[in-house]
Amino acid sequence: MSFPSWLTWALLPVYIIEGLRARANSVRFAPAPGPQSGVIEGQGELINLLVVGDSSVAGVGLDHTSNGLTHKLATSLSQASGRPVKWRASGSNSATSAQIRDVVVPNLPAEDFTHVFISIGFNDLKNFKSGKAWKKGFGELIYALRAKYPQARLYWPCLMSPNYVPALSTALAGVLQPRRDMINRVGSQLCFERGAISIAAIPEITPKAFCEDGVHASPLGNQLWVDHMMADLLERKLLGLENQNKVDDKQDQMNRAL
Repeated sequence: MSFPSWLTWALLPVYIIEGLRARANSVRFAPAPGPQSGVIEGQGELINLLVVGDSSVAGVGLDHTSNGLTHKLATSLSQASGRPVKWRASGSNSATSAQIRDVVVPNLPAEDFTHVFISIGFNDLKNFKSGKAWKKGFGELIYALRAKYPQARLYWPCLMSPNYVPALSTALAGVLQPRRDMINRVGSQLCFERGAISIAAIPEITPKAFCEDGVHASPLGNQLWVDHMMADLLERKLLGLENQNKVDDKQDQMNRAL
């Protein structure tokens, strides 16, 4: 049964105790080795992809960045469009939305990115950030990315249910669930208001989708996540992957009809 996120402040002692227990039992991993950028060959107009965010982007727990979120997303975009994809990952372990806004975005390259995916929110959730703090941090992060990359499409995937995260106890997941609902609700509204596109949370996922630490995505988890996001965006036609030749042919037909 769900209840307002503000009521979870009454459960703060449970959160502290269960959180400390989870931290004590956690396995700590470094970001994945391997390149943080690259190019996938293809035909037609270049897709210039930036994925920015937390440890999911850094590939924490993985053996190589080729198994990470960014590379798998770039591969999927190339396969769906047949076009070349230039990709760049900018992930920071344990980062919150405000830290990405203040530290990472100012240091990102001034490139003509066409697609920017923002993986953020889990650390705001586990750090028990208030709705006001989340709205400010994430809302201003969208503003910052929109100002820096005005031509890019911005995307943000909603957070999955904490009940699926193996490292979280039932009690801790229960405390976090209403706050996750708040983060998704506020985050989706901010995307709508500020020119980004929210992606529905993955509806279900198994423990095999997580690394040994029970928190970060395994190669399988990243692939399932990418497949879910691509299916959602392709169904809603929000990726802008139309074949450029078809677009040009259609424009020629319209011009001849005038």
